[in-house]
Amino acid sequence: MWDWLLTPIDPARLHDVGGLVAWHGRLMVLAWSVLFPLGVISARFFKILPGQDWPRQIDNRRWWYAHLSLQYSGGVAMLLALILIWRAGGPGTWSGAHGWLGYSVLTLGALQFLGGWFRGSKGGPTQPEMRGDHYDMTPRRILFERAHKSLGYVALLTGVTATATGLWTANAPNWMWLAIAGWWTLLAAVFVTLQRAGRAFDTYQAIWGPDPVHPGNSRKPIGCAVRRRP
Repeated sequence: MWDWLLTPIDPARLHDVGGLVAWHGRLMVLAWSVLFPLGVISARFFKILPGQDWPRQIDNRRWWYAHLSLQYSGGVAMLLALILIWRAGGPGTWSGAHGWLGYSVLTLGALQFLGGWFRGSKGGPTQPEMRGDHYDMTPRRILFERAHKSLGYVALLTGVTATATGLWTANAPNWMWLAIAGWWTLLAAVFVTLQRAGRAFDTYQAIWGPDPVHPGNSRKPIGCAVRRRP
């Protein structure tokens, strides 16, 4: 069994990659299989924490700090992985399906960061100016939320595919395939469990509560299967 776990997925080929390429793969797996998906889970399911006395206690920012730190950490890991693969052989190192998927996932990641930086102002009763893109749900904010949420899931799916093609290109041993597949199975199980438990709360209500005096509560929540309390 141990010998099989150490055997490359394709026994007809060698599993022989240099140190730079190996660390490129490790950092990309860290970014797209660990940090980014955990950041998505924190943002989707922990806007209202278990035991939080909502709506008396609103605008819990722990999910935001978790999401921000995980996504920025993933971005740093992704950039380091890009530097390593370029040092290993330049842009030509990325060839075939894995190369195109790699460039695609980097582009999607960059768009996510750009969108976050230009999402607009917050506003609301906790801000001196009251008015804000998020509180008023301006067209700018609506566009950001729709693009950010949809592109985020597309990026994750692309990242999974890029990881699989990277493992195949490197002819990774069987244990790597099993470990990554098992991790993604666990993430999927956690996602489904939290979704069925109704933990995908609307961001607007989580921050400002359900009072209809807040302008954003007159709009439908943005996102698939997002819950809004009456």
